[in-house]
Amino acid sequence: MAKYLVIVESPAKVKTIKKFLGSNYEVAASNGHVRDMPKSQFGIDVEHDYEPKYITIRGKGDILANLRKEVKKAEKIYLATDPDREGEAISWHLYHALRLENKKVYRITFNEITKTAVKESLKNAREIDMNLVDAQQARRVLDRMVGYRISPLLWAKIKRGLSAGRVQSVALRIICDREDEISNFIPEEYWSLDVNLKANGEKKPITAKYYGTTTKKVMITHKEQMDELLKSLKGASYRVTEMKKGERQKKPPLPFTTSTLQQEASKVLNFSTQKTMRLAQQLYEGVDIKGEGTVGLITYLRTDSTRVSEEAEAMAREFINSNYGPEYEAKDTAEKKGKQKIQDAHEAIRPTDVDRIPAEVKEQLPRDLFRLYQLVWKRFVASRMSPARYETTSVKIQAGEQIFTMAASRMMFDGFMSVYIAEEDREEENVLSGELSAGSELEFTSFDPKQHFTQPPAHYTEASLVRALEELGIGRPSTYAPTITTILARRYVAKENKNLYVTELGEVVNHIMKDAFPSIVDVNFTANMEALLDGVEEGNVRWKTIVSNFYPDLDEAVKSAEEDLAKVTIADEVSDEVCDLCGRQMVIKYGPHGRFLACPGFPDCRNTKPYYEKTGVNCPRCGKDIVIKMTRKGRRYFGCVGYPECEFMTWQKPAGVDCPRCGAPLLEKGNRLVCSNEQCGYVESKKEIVKQ
Repeated sequence: MAKYLVIVESPAKVKTIKKFLGSNYEVAASNGHVRDMPKSQFGIDVEHDYEPKYITIRGKGDILANLRKEVKKAEKIYLATDPDREGEAISWHLYHALRLENKKVYRITFNEITKTAVKESLKNAREIDMNLVDAQQARRVLDRMVGYRISPLLWAKIKRGLSAGRVQSVALRIICDREDEISNFIPEEYWSLDVNLKANGEKKPITAKYYGTTTKKVMITHKEQMDELLKSLKGASYRVTEMKKGERQKKPPLPFTTSTLQQEASKVLNFSTQKTMRLAQQLYEGVDIKGEGTVGLITYLRTDSTRVSEEAEAMAREFINSNYGPEYEAKDTAEKKGKQKIQDAHEAIRPTDVDRIPAEVKEQLPRDLFRLYQLVWKRFVASRMSPARYETTSVKIQAGEQIFTMAASRMMFDGFMSVYIAEEDREEENVLSGELSAGSELEFTSFDPKQHFTQPPAHYTEASLVRALEELGIGRPSTYAPTITTILARRYVAKENKNLYVTELGEVVNHIMKDAFPSIVDVNFTANMEALLDGVEEGNVRWKTIVSNFYPDLDEAVKSAEEDLAKVTIADEVSDEVCDLCGRQMVIKYGPHGRFLACPGFPDCRNTKPYYEKTGVNCPRCGKDIVIKMTRKGRRYFGCVGYPECEFMTWQKPAGVDCPRCGAPLLEKGNRLVCSNEQCGYVESKKEIVKQ
């Protein structure tokens, strides 16, 4: 009969760990959290030192009853939940829910589900770390305070079913701020000039880029300047005045953290953050491998660290030496510099066994699991390899007073790139003619002048939002995916072709949050709160001190907002549309996809119609009204009310006047009017143009 009980979070781990421990051990799963604050009430006793109230989660009664039976039979109980704050808190909740006060209870953690790691964790059993538990309690209580005090205001102001969150509201603000930057961006014109030249005896022409004069770099900003430059170069002779050879190295990447794995999986595999974490969880918990049984293929997936254990380092070096040669082994390995964060106690995400190459397990894994495992494996092996080396050549060509330049590179040694090439590292080699040298005369072939316009900042993608949150110190590895999932599910943000766009609903919620709760959506405030939570984990800050300092200000802001919001509560706005079924004046209502027209006679009359807000501008094609519309995913655009007969649409609001230069419609961008024809580039201040 089993003497010892090991409790893990996920049922998927049970079979894997049982295999490692033998008949003296029983392994059972809690299926995640077993206790939480009640959904139906605030759950925090503000009057008694902010003590949280915990109850058994609905549906977990049977699981706890079965665990209690196993506890009675066991001499020792090992709590083996995940090795992070949340996992520590689950162990603490299990300790109380299973009434383990008079039992021999030990906390064990392992960074990977392998026989060695699990057995080693039993040798290093410890007590529950209350600093970790308190850091998680503080996060949970702060999130509860924000969600349960602010969400009802959003229900009153806009519609039921909305939510606010300590991290999600900041993420929404970051996306909204980027949208404002894009909307207000005014493109600026600039030109580039390439010259095609031939070296003596060479058939293939070479291309050099305009740099400036012999004394300074010159930016070409308009066509007249370009015409002047071309005029000055007429009949000029071209000669190589300087040729420098050098060498550069491309360093190997660091192994994956949670954030970089999410970013790279998005770019390379087109996975959402949620999908990446779901698949990584499966690879960590265990996959059936022929001849081995259930095996954990990667280490723990929630980490900020790029550190690698000495054993894994030695295995990787041996693998690289055997399979690639000693020249491919890194002489030293880089570490990510910067502030140590909570999960730095963990390692980077890596394969549990570097000898388990992706090709060997390909047939036994579903396609997406295989692709993610291959990505992790390649990145880790590459991180332990030597840099790639390139020979570089830079050439300076003079034509009169003007200077053109060329640059070329040739790979001399592929190093880590023999295993792993990141998206941004894919580059074509540019090899120069062997006949080229300082003093060479070159024959002019042709010019290639091009007009360009500066581009606005890119819309956030899931990958770039994760990077921004990490760089700003907002949230932690475990929060990135659920934060993005929430703002998409609430329809605050729409996703189109990887890009994230703010919906009308998102704009309204963000506006309320910025006005009524500026500190909640302040990036620096939120990042500082994360630092305080780290202080709780380190034992330097008492968790209730953070909560007691935070809540009074929040309470005051909520009470103030309740008064202000009561004055501006949106009543149903009466439209000029008449209901086709009963003749009443239809009203404007808010739904998950934005506004729509509904009959006020509901439920007797259930007639609804799409609502289009008029802009007061006529369509430049057919003369009908331009109205504000929504894409299927909730992104706003401006289109003709006569669709589908007239298909005119634009993302910016038309100004109602045409461009004096080319006749295309002008669009409003901030306090400027910009030509919708990008090739024209016409820009005017709003006050300088009066609508006819």
